[in-house]
Amino acid sequence: MDTHGGRSTDPADRWVLDPRTGTYQLRPDPAQDGRRPAAARGVPAQARSRTAGPGPAGTATPRSRTLPPPGRTTPRPGRTAPPSVPGPRRRGSGRRKVRPGVSRRKKALIWTAGALGLILTATGVGGYLLYEHLNGNLTTVDVGDAGSKSVTHDGPMNILVIGTDSRQGMGDTYGDAGSVGHADTTILFHVSADRSDAVAVSIPRDIVTAIPACPTKQKDGSVRVIPGVPQGLTAPKFNESLGQDGRDPGCTMRLVEQMTGLRIDHFMMVNFEAVKTLSTAVGGVDVCLSRPLVDPKSHLDLGAGRHRLEGETALEFVRTRHALRDQSDLDRIKLQQNFLGALIRRIKSQGTLTSPAKLFTLADTATKALTVDSSIGSVSKLSSLARNLAQVDPKHITFTTLPVVDNPNEKVHATVVVDRTRAPGLLAALRDDVPIGRPAKAAPKRTPDPRLSGPKAAPADVAVTVVNGSGINGAVRSTVLWLHDVEGVGRADNGGNAPAPQATTTLRYTSAQAGRARTLAAMMGLPAAALHPTVDSGTSAPMTLTLGGDFTAAGTPIDAPATLPGGLQKTEADSATCVG
Repeated sequence: MDTHGGRSTDPADRWVLDPRTGTYQLRPDPAQDGRRPAAARGVPAQARSRTAGPGPAGTATPRSRTLPPPGRTTPRPGRTAPPSVPGPRRRGSGRRKVRPGVSRRKKALIWTAGALGLILTATGVGGYLLYEHLNGNLTTVDVGDAGSKSVTHDGPMNILVIGTDSRQGMGDTYGDAGSVGHADTTILFHVSADRSDAVAVSIPRDIVTAIPACPTKQKDGSVRVIPGVPQGLTAPKFNESLGQDGRDPGCTMRLVEQMTGLRIDHFMMVNFEAVKTLSTAVGGVDVCLSRPLVDPKSHLDLGAGRHRLEGETALEFVRTRHALRDQSDLDRIKLQQNFLGALIRRIKSQGTLTSPAKLFTLADTATKALTVDSSIGSVSKLSSLARNLAQVDPKHITFTTLPVVDNPNEKVHATVVVDRTRAPGLLAALRDDVPIGRPAKAAPKRTPDPRLSGPKAAPADVAVTVVNGSGINGAVRSTVLWLHDVEGVGRADNGGNAPAPQATTTLRYTSAQAGRARTLAAMMGLPAAALHPTVDSGTSAPMTLTLGGDFTAAGTPIDAPATLPGGLQKTEADSATCVG
């Protein structure tokens, strides 16, 4: 019954079968056009026609076909249906009778199919709106020719994860005053070619290093080249590769390539807020402390034992330094690696990736916190990258730190430099795709790099300018003599010192000089990562060979053996250990 004492109409009873077409037609509700029902005007039920409101010249305009009166069935072929006389209606019955031949089961199936169609349509619209919502959360940066233009590719992949100390959205609680955000926490995430394992290499922010010149895309579409800074007594630190003088994440990518000799495919950047929101989204991250951690500056106060951290406390935990024994950034890196491993385990154990509600919360939180390069700057591209990287079992994700030593140019050791004795072995293992978290015998076979495979030029046709970025006095002179006198190179020039020292040796050449580059690479024992072709197709200018920190002596192969240095700090993502 409706609120005025009249009878309500069941929506299902407004659909009636048209015997001539075998389909259902919608019987209009007379109340919708403001007129009383036909029965209320004294019109017999069997004589009613389905009409709409008044048409032109006051005539009735049919809204649908006139249907047979109640009680009449569909005549069989060859027969004429006898006229039917309406029988008395049962008292209290406000519903039409279901016609013979229209089973309740068929009627239920029709309604079920309609409801299913509505659900599917709503799901499609919802999925599109969700996609647009998550896309709107992302922030992208055009890094120009840095990185890869494809989302994924065959072979190893290197993703640079940058944690910035930007105060944006933090209410000036954390970070350096007035800073637009520096590379406070940086992790090089190397995924093997067969996706069987991954290595997360933390790069200390206080490494003293030269910063290369960096082209940056401006808001008006123009490109501004930020000059490089050479390494010296007042050299910049690694974290200044982002934010300082307008440098963007592409500048940090270029610096890491220079330091490691690895090609960086993409970057992902998050700020402090991400630690708070992500830890809360997964319901807290479990950590174990071997001793109490109390830091008045970050307000952290945790006793020894196990804790579930989220929100502000999680941020205090990964930011603390003064609560640690050495109060150093290197100790804080170990703490952060432990937290990230615990976060991976938490996501895996809570079934977040199989729960739509949890997955949406995590995706919404993550995309709001993320800034990525434009090559992966959409939800669909990020999803494709994630599916590719998700092949790695968390048991085979290993955290480590780039080996460093105290800066010898400082009396008070506030900064560090790359350890030229131990770092080359680790970097060579990454370049050769040798796993560090499992036995070397399980390492995948090394695939020949196209930069090193192919025809080679005659030594007499090779022309190269040698530049010293190794920091070793006389390195260029000895190399030029060796190339000319021993290897028979046609032209080898002394290019003097590089603008700044660099960690690895590089060879730059044009695409037309590929054969000459392969010849020189074979002489020098260069790895494929050292070869950097340019878009210029000319052959007149000599190639440029810049000796780096991996250079030891003329005639000694540059490519360091893929043997890990002794005492390398390692933390397995799937192993819960107590820290402090």
